[in-house]
Amino acid sequence: MLAGSPGGPRVLLRRLREIMAEPKDTQSRLDMVVRAIAANMVAEVCSLYLLRANDLLELFATEGLNPAAIHKTHLRIGEGLVGLIAETAEYISLPDAQAHPHFAYRPETGEDMYKSLMGVPMLRGGRVIGVLVVQNRTMRHYEEEEIESLQTIAMVLAEVVASETPLETKTDVRNGAAQGIGEVLAEVRSHRFHGRGMAEGIAFGRVVLHAPRVDITHIIAMDVRAERTLLDEALKSLLKELEVLLTSDRLARAGEHRDVLEAYQMFAKDHGWTARLREAVESGLTAAAATERVQMENRARMQRLSDPYLRERLQDLDDLSNRLLRHLTGQIQAPGSVLLPDNTIVVARNMGPTELLDYDRDKIAGVVVEEGADTSHVAIVARALEIPMVGGAADILDWVEPGDSIILDGELGAVYVRPTEDVIAAYRERMAMRAQKQAQFDALRGAPAISKDGVRIKLDINAGLLVDLPHLQDTGADGIGLFRTELQFLISAVFPRFETQRNMYSRVLDAAGERPVIFRTLDVGADKTLPYLRQRGEENPALGWRGTRLAMERPSLLKYQLRALLAAAAGRQLNLMFPMISEVSEFRQARAMVDKELERLKRLGQTPPASLRIGTMLEVPALVWQLPQLLPLVDFISIGSNDLLQFFYAYDRENPKFAGRYDPLGAPTLQLMHSIVQQCDAHDVPVSVCGELASRPLEAMALIGLGYRSLSMSPVSIGPVKLMVMNLDAEAIAQLMQEHLTGPSPDMRALLTDFAIKNNIPH
Repeated sequence: MLAGSPGGPRVLLRRLREIMAEPKDTQSRLDMVVRAIAANMVAEVCSLYLLRANDLLELFATEGLNPAAIHKTHLRIGEGLVGLIAETAEYISLPDAQAHPHFAYRPETGEDMYKSLMGVPMLRGGRVIGVLVVQNRTMRHYEEEEIESLQTIAMVLAEVVASETPLETKTDVRNGAAQGIGEVLAEVRSHRFHGRGMAEGIAFGRVVLHAPRVDITHIIAMDVRAERTLLDEALKSLLKELEVLLTSDRLARAGEHRDVLEAYQMFAKDHGWTARLREAVESGLTAAAATERVQMENRARMQRLSDPYLRERLQDLDDLSNRLLRHLTGQIQAPGSVLLPDNTIVVARNMGPTELLDYDRDKIAGVVVEEGADTSHVAIVARALEIPMVGGAADILDWVEPGDSIILDGELGAVYVRPTEDVIAAYRERMAMRAQKQAQFDALRGAPAISKDGVRIKLDINAGLLVDLPHLQDTGADGIGLFRTELQFLISAVFPRFETQRNMYSRVLDAAGERPVIFRTLDVGADKTLPYLRQRGEENPALGWRGTRLAMERPSLLKYQLRALLAAAAGRQLNLMFPMISEVSEFRQARAMVDKELERLKRLGQTPPASLRIGTMLEVPALVWQLPQLLPLVDFISIGSNDLLQFFYAYDRENPKFAGRYDPLGAPTLQLMHSIVQQCDAHDVPVSVCGELASRPLEAMALIGLGYRSLSMSPVSIGPVKLMVMNLDAEAIAQLMQEHLTGPSPDMRALLTDFAIKNNIPH
């Protein structure tokens, strides 16, 4: 029976499913599949090729060709007709295949006697995973129905193969061939996605797809007045729903996640948004269709914006619109309220923060989104709830299905869909090592970072959110060496009011207790834009109008922040520092604003801070040559190593082409850092280093050798760096640095690594 004849494809597809369900080993079932296809298609040959992870197409099963060629014949992508099909993802139908310029003869297959060939790609998730081919001895013109039938068979076969259990049972292993099949099937099923870590942690689990869209069935309103009433009632229900979320036990602890929801309440009450909804209803649309239209118009308008922060806020409005649509259509059950399996990992194109809160925290193990940024609201909520999250996993929705096994690595930004056994084993080992190391770090939590020869090193954390504050206790850090105040402004839809800012800073100081906190004033503008602060785009934002430069142009921004900080620190110690200072005159101008606000406090009879220390970030290389004039004016210096080094070497740290090109342990960097610490010590001005340079044990060891005694880093780095310090002889590393810093430039990284190995220093 020809596949193109009535009932032909259906009969064959039913037969294929019966074959794959039989209790036989995989190779036997694939052999039966190609025999059934050849018979159905009236072909002398049917061959199945699968794409291996090394991008080679391997002959997996054949009817008609030499069976000895199975698992031995391989073709590269683009090589031969089979490779051409895989490369183009399009079918080929040739009456004389050997005359085609892409024909590649493999003598071990014995295919020289076959003239005609028809081949189709096996596609899954838009990706070629194999090629299915039929051949005949005669010069045959394959009919269009036959091509369509083979394409249908290939589509079904791709799904069957991709869902096949990757590992064979022991009884199925025949001379090792079956195990090889299992490995390849696992490769076909498995895929790795490279994204960005948005919330730290590693999670194993099962895929649950997040699909917030609600289908609109009725578009034209039969009764405009009734639709208007329906819209008003739905808006009231939406506000009530948000209020319930705010008062839930899960959000009892204050933090940025509550600020996000409060901003949502403002969005939901926004007169502009609700007015556009009502106008759309008045035009004759149902309330649901009106909501969708306003949502699409807003999306189109926002998509044209170049500002990534404003584009990120689009998701907030989408979240609100989706919630409103569920109320309008009666589909109140949110995606997260369905019965979830244990260790659920939600996969979405994007999510709003309240949508994440819909999920059962006891069930959800992680989140993966195709879009998103680490400053997005949903990322803030994920960190608050300690849910590992990866963003930027492009096209993952094309690859996953509900129930798929998945590994999420929120540290490396990697996601493994249907991971192979070796990946699973590697992550199990990594998790065990992490647990072992973490136990070692936890044991050191209460111990100060003192070197073997008695040198005390101050280890602080970098923070910027209230969610970060528990890390002070968790890590045993000495304080907060850098609190990035701009994050509160970046997550807010409107400029934070004075009282909002004061409460925030007061809670930070309360959480820190006796431990010092250094607040960096607003570092916004250029590369960190605020939605409520209009600013022209810049070709090179990293070098642009930002930090204190912007604050001096718009003094009201800094003035109100200084007032909030001074009020929060009433009767307590306050440490302030200014970002992006390029000239001493800029620091003088900023310092004068602080003095003016202190005078205002006195006039109003308000309590000033018990003590006030004012310093500056050192990020601009030009400031290094002004240190003799600057140091008498400041109480401390904090080196922003990330910006300082990118400006020093003139590279964009976001550009992957520069990854590893300029070694921070190279002689130019170390000589620069040595010069800074020497000048600060000569003026008796405390100096610390924050950023990546302070966060890695080997680099931190080099800084200690140069004379630095205060480092500020990400919370996860405290344990590894403290362990390094406690195993280090500070005098010995200082001598090593002194010997090699001024002479011919050696490979300092290799030198320091060798020193660490010889002295059993964790690095």
